[in-house]
Amino acid sequence: MKAEESRSRSTHTSSAIGIIMLEVIATLPRGPVFLAGETLCCNVTFTNSSTDNQSAEEVLAWSSVQIICQCTVSESRVQLPRTTALSTEEASTTGCETSFVPNKGERGLTVLCTKPKILFCDLKLAPGVTRTYQYEEIIPTDAPPSFRGQAVKYSYKVIVGTQRLEKSTKMVRVPFRVLVLFGLNDISVYNEAEEIAPSNPFLNNSRKENSVLDIGLQVISTVTARKAPHSYNIANARGKVARFLLFKQAYKLGEDIVGMFDFDVGTVPCVQYSVTLQSEEKISEECRRKPGQGTAITSYVKHQEMCLNTLRTHMNIPIPLTATPGFMTDIVCQRWRLHFEFVTSLDDVVGPESLPADGEEHQWQGATTLNVETMVWDLPIKVFPTNPIHASSVTLMKTSALINMAHG
Repeated sequence: MKAEESRSRSTHTSSAIGIIMLEVIATLPRGPVFLAGETLCCNVTFTNSSTDNQSAEEVLAWSSVQIICQCTVSESRVQLPRTTALSTEEASTTGCETSFVPNKGERGLTVLCTKPKILFCDLKLAPGVTRTYQYEEIIPTDAPPSFRGQAVKYSYKVIVGTQRLEKSTKMVRVPFRVLVLFGLNDISVYNEAEEIAPSNPFLNNSRKENSVLDIGLQVISTVTARKAPHSYNIANARGKVARFLLFKQAYKLGEDIVGMFDFDVGTVPCVQYSVTLQSEEKISEECRRKPGQGTAITSYVKHQEMCLNTLRTHMNIPIPLTATPGFMTDIVCQRWRLHFEFVTSLDDVVGPESLPADGEEHQWQGATTLNVETMVWDLPIKVFPTNPIHASSVTLMKTSALINMAHG
C-alpha cells in the first residue's frame, strides 16, 4: 500500500466562510474491467479543501477498503437454499474483522467479500493538503463473473469506508466488471505448457498481475483459434435445404461469427433464413421456484436474408463486448447458441431462365403467394472472455467516484 502527500490550492468555491470540505475520491486507473485472477488497483485520494486557511487540521479516524460481489435474484424464479441465502448483515461479518460494513444498504446477497485492508488510522490533513493511497487486491479466480440475467445478477464494487472522529461512516462505491476464464486458478499448469506461454518479448512478466493477464489472453487466443471448419447438412422431412459451414465453434467477446450457406446442394426451395445470437440462462434444479421452469433466452444480434434462387451466401454476426461469456455457478448456468430459422416453400418454385445469347434484358416475376413452413435449429457455440482493456473501451461504467464530507 502506497501513500503520497501533496499541498495544493483548492479548486472549490463557496459563498460561506469557514466551510470545511473533505473530499474522498476512489479511482480505477486502468479501467473498470478485470479478468478474475488479476490484481485490482484503486487509488484513494483524501483532500482537505477547506476555504479557511486558518482552520485547524481535520482528523480522519480510519479508512478501509474491500471488494464485494452482490447477487440479486428474481424471487418469482429463484429460491435459494438457506445455506446460500445469507442476509446482508450476516454476510458482511463473514471474514471481516472490523466494524466496517461495506455491503450496508446493498441489495441482494453478498457472495464474495474480501478481507478489509486499512489505509490509515488517525490521518491529519491541513487545509489544502492531499493524501493518496493505493489499494491492491487480487480478484479470486473462482469468483462469479459480472452478469445481468433475467433471473440472476452478479455485480461488483470497490467500497471505501471513511470515518471522522465521532461521526458516522461514509462510503465511496466504485462499480467494476469481472470476466472469468475458468481454469486460471492453477497458473503453473499454463506456465509449463510451452504452446501457450507468453511469447511477446516486450511484456514485463515480473509482475504477477501481468503474468495472469498475459497467460489468460494466450489461453483465450489458443482455444478460440480457427481450426478445421465444421460442415452441417440442413434438411427437413422433404429433403435437403442447404449446407452450412462454420469456421470455428469457440469465440471471444468482440469477435465476428462468420458462416457460409450453400443452397445449391438443396432440393427444397428456401425462401428466407435468419440467424440469431442467443444466450441461455438456466437455473439449477435445487434453486428453481417451480419444478417445470424453463430456460430464459436472451437474443442479441440477428442476421436475416431473403435467399430464394440464391446459390451461396454468408452471415456475419458480431458478439457484443458487453455480453457475459458462458459460465456456471451453484445458482445459474449460461450457455450460448446460434438460433436458425429457415422458411421453405411447400411448392416447387420456378426460377428465372438463363439469359438469352442476344444479351437483351428480360424481367422475371416471382410467385405472388407461396405455401411455406418454418423449421428451426439451434447450434451450441462457446464464448470466452476478451482482453479486459478492450472491454473497458465500450463500457458505460465510470472509473471513479467521490463523496464530500463537509460540515460548517
